[in-house]
Amino acid sequence: MINYQQEILQTVIIIIILILLRILFRFFLKKFSVIKAIDVNRRKVILNLTSLFVYIFAAAIIAAIWGVEFKQLFIFLSSIIAILGVGFIAQWSILSNLTASVILFFNHPMRIGDRIRVIEKDYNFVGEVKDITGFFVFMRTDNGENITLPTSFVLQRGIEILDSYPTENTNNKL
Repeated sequence: MINYQQEILQTVIIIIILILLRILFRFFLKKFSVIKAIDVNRRKVILNLTSLFVYIFAAAIIAAIWGVEFKQLFIFLSSIIAILGVGFIAQWSILSNLTASVILFFNHPMRIGDRIRVIEKDYNFVGEVKDITGFFVFMRTDNGENITLPTSFVLQRGIEILDSYPTENTNNKL
């Protein structure tokens, strides 16, 4: 009978480290989002993406512990990526929108509640940002229209953050 005590112990240690990493990521992400005044929904998207990367990394380490050769693992993962790549060819914007959402989360000064102007030659979108999700930016224009913009569109176009809401031009006639 083969004894797997060492592999089991190493796997348990990796799982404990995985749990600790998730707790640390959650703590630092919450602290960062409070400092930057980032919405809870955006924080959840970023937490899910970081958790995914941590899980993938932990799975690779556990596979190595149990004796899976990296050549076999590489062939398996490249096959999975090739299948996903074919699936994403028609939907490449999904991946670009997720990437844009991460970039907006960490580096863009636009926040929920801000008044913005999307600098686009064909359209004049001016309004308040209502929500920012993993794929879309939702805004309500000054005309009362609800506009949904893909996050990749927001990164590709210039965004002007406006100071305040428009005021009516009232000339007091005496």
